[in-house]
Formats: sequence, structure tokens, C-alpha cells
Amino acid sequence: MFAGSLLIAPVMFATSSARTWSVIETARDNSHRLSPIASPVVSSGAASSAALTLNPAQQFQEMSGFGGALTESSAWVLAQLPAEKRAEVLHRYFDPQEGLGYTLARTHLNSCDFSLNMWALDETPGDYDLLNFSLAPMRRWLMPLLHDANNAAKGKLNLLVSPWSPPAWMKTNNRMDAGGSLRSEYAPAWAQYYVKFVQAMEREEKLSIWALTVQNEPQANQVWESCLYSPEQERDFVRDHLGPALEKAGLQKVKLLGFDHNRDILEKQVAALFGDPASSKYLWGAALHWYVSNDFAASSRVHAAYPDKHILFTEGCWEGGGGIGLWQHGEGYAHQMMGDFNHWVCGFIDWNIVLDQRGGPNHVGNFCDAPVIIDTRTGEVRYQSAFYYIGQFSKFVKPGAHRIASTGGPAALQSVAFVNPDGSLVTVVLNETDLAITFNLTVDAESLACTIPAHAIQSYVGAAR
Repeated sequence: MFAGSLLIAPVMFATSSARTWSVIETARDNSHRLSPIASPVVSSGAASSAALTLNPAQQFQEMSGFGGALTESSAWVLAQLPAEKRAEVLHRYFDPQEGLGYTLARTHLNSCDFSLNMWALDETPGDYDLLNFSLAPMRRWLMPLLHDANNAAKGKLNLLVSPWSPPAWMKTNNRMDAGGSLRSEYAPAWAQYYVKFVQAMEREEKLSIWALTVQNEPQANQVWESCLYSPEQERDFVRDHLGPALEKAGLQKVKLLGFDHNRDILEKQVAALFGDPASSKYLWGAALHWYVSNDFAASSRVHAAYPDKHILFTEGCWEGGGGIGLWQHGEGYAHQMMGDFNHWVCGFIDWNIVLDQRGGPNHVGNFCDAPVIIDTRTGEVRYQSAFYYIGQFSKFVKPGAHRIASTGGPAALQSVAFVNPDGSLVTVVLNETDLAITFNLTVDAESLACTIPAHAIQSYVGAAR
């Protein structure tokens, strides 16, 4: 077992029924980091007015899982560690029992801002038939990380892949950065690019691609790799090129997600994608980022309009790099996750799994925080609040779980609840205030008297019965 592993021996308590519970806590003002805590008291009599009530019979979206992004920057930072330390980080993230249990990961098709420089898998101008397409640019840094993360997850890692930009020669501005759009004459070749990538990863690397997004942040004109699509342009590319290309290649098993951008424009973009049956038939759902707007209910409105589509969170981080180590970053993750999950979002993929002491490397200086920060000068590995706050969900809410109804509770208490495929219950509660909060957790005539400290998060896990 690795030092610092997250294997938890639950502290159990029994109620008057057959169900037993364990409670795991992370808190700012004590040493608890995904730690089992003392048993709550079984409440006698009726639950108080501060009761948080679960209804496992009322179920909502099925959860796809949790994960983080495997970028070239993360790969480079991890490569600066001794092999044993590097393996420990991956173990603590991806191991199903001793780690956070990540089952999802996102990586980039061609380079992104969290790459060491700009590159593409085919940089030959006019190579319409993609004769010079090659995975070679991924082999030094990125490919070893993809393999090692998959191995740490016991071969059960679902990999989602997003492009930040087509090769420069396919774009209207003849460069990978600074926006620009896909030139219409290269739309068929760009669609085939995705196909060749999926096929090459399977054939050459024995790595299956679980899902693709059409374009990272299609409405963002960035100083790094970017490509602009109006809602109608993204719809037409999916309908006329990418969807048919994947289908013709027999890759219908690969899930295709549109949008991959912020909540504030979610409804407008997906109305074009899902509103046209000819494009909608190729799309499993929409990918979501958190950088603009906390209008979590936008996802519920999309679900109401298109109930057969899934919404998956695929990127979020604390930007700027100057606030590395702040406890509120972990709280912010949990707040965002609860807001999304309570509005039909079916899974969570964090941004970079690790970064260096600056919040990089990033080839345009777009630094940010990450749950694990590695000082490449000293080799110190710092597991930050976000690592533990995400783990309060990912360790206990299993793929295939369903969110369940949860109502009531003190106004200052944030919460979300799930039932796992084995019938166990998971309730995650968050306290961002400066005072402890007491409440009752009630389900199936059980009532548990609970307390959560200031600036803390807890997971209540009720065993199947």
C-alpha cells in the first residue's frame, strides 16, 4: 500500500433498522481529510424542523462518474517526480479502493493552453487525406500518463477527448490560436481527423475512447488554441460531417457531446444542436464548464426541453494561479458540484489533475490552481482542499448511481444525495459558514442527529440492506 493512501476503515453506527452508516469528513479547522469520524447519535422521537429528508424511491439522473484532465502540462509535471512518487499521485487519484476512485478523464486532441507548446497531429498544409496524421506528438509526455492513469484505475478509465483547435492549415486565420473558424472546405477532413484519432488510439495504444466533444469552448476567442463555432455552425458540422463520419467508421459507441462551454450560453447553443433531429441523433448530450454564471438551473431547463440528453461537467478550475492553497477553493468545488448535480448534471471532470508551483506550465501564462500542486524545485507534493472535497463525492458515489430526492435541512446547509447500484445511500453535506450546523438526517423512518463543523464537508454512507 502506498503511503498516504485513502483506504478508509468506516466508523459504523447502527439504527433501529437494519441499515448501518459511516461518516467521512474533511474540515478546515481540524486534521480530518477524508477521515472517518465518531458516530452520530440516533435521534429519538420525531425529527426536528432542521431535518434533511431523503426519498430513495424518487430517482433522477444516472451518474457517469468523476475524474480529471490528463493534459500535457500535468504529464510534464508528474514526470519531474521520482517514479515511486509519481505512481503514488496516480494511485491516490485513480485506484478504485485506496484512491479517489476516478473513472473519467479528459485529454486534448492536438495541443491546448496546458501544453508545453502548440502542436497538431497533422501539420502538413493541404493534407486533405491526412496521410501525415500521427500520434507522435503525444508520445513523449502525454501518452505515458494516459496509460499509467488507466492502469491505476485497473483498466476501467473512460477517456473523453476534446479539441481546442484544428491544425492551423484548416482554419480561416491560418493559426491554431486567436480564434478563427474551420474552413468549410476542410470540414470533411477535420471530421476524419477525429475518426483517425479514435482508430489510432485503439490500434496503436490499445486505449479506447469513451467520448468526444465537438469543440472546447466554441464561443471563446482565446490567445491560446481556440476555434469559433456559432450554434448553427456547430450543428451543421455535427449533422453533415462529424456524426456521419463516426457512423460510417462504425464508431457509434463513442459518445459525442456538443457545447463544452459555460452555463450562460448553454441553452442557446444546445437549442441548435438538439433542436435539429438530424444533428441531435448523433449527440449523447452536452458538456459543461463553470467559468461564467452560477445559474445551475440552466441544466434543469435543458433537461426539461431535451430529457433524452445527458449533461456532463467537463472542466472547471480556479484561475489566475495566485490563490494556490486557499481552503475556499475546495469549498467552491463542492458548491459547484452540488449545484450541478441537483440540476441533472450526470458527472464531473475536473481540469488539470496536477500543476506546478506556479499553476502551470502553460505556454501562454494562463496559470490556475489544481487539487494537487507539485513543487518541481523540491519535489514536494501538496494535496489541497479540492482533492479531498472532490473525494468526498468520488469515493462514495459510484458510476451507475442515481441522484435521489432530498428536501429540507437548515438553510445554510448544502446537500445532495444518491443511491448506488448496490442499494447503498450517499448524502454529501457542505458547510461553508463560520459556525457548526446541527441537523437531522432522516430516511425510511430513521433519524440521525448530526453536526457538521464550520468550513467542512461530510459524506454519510448508508449500507445497503
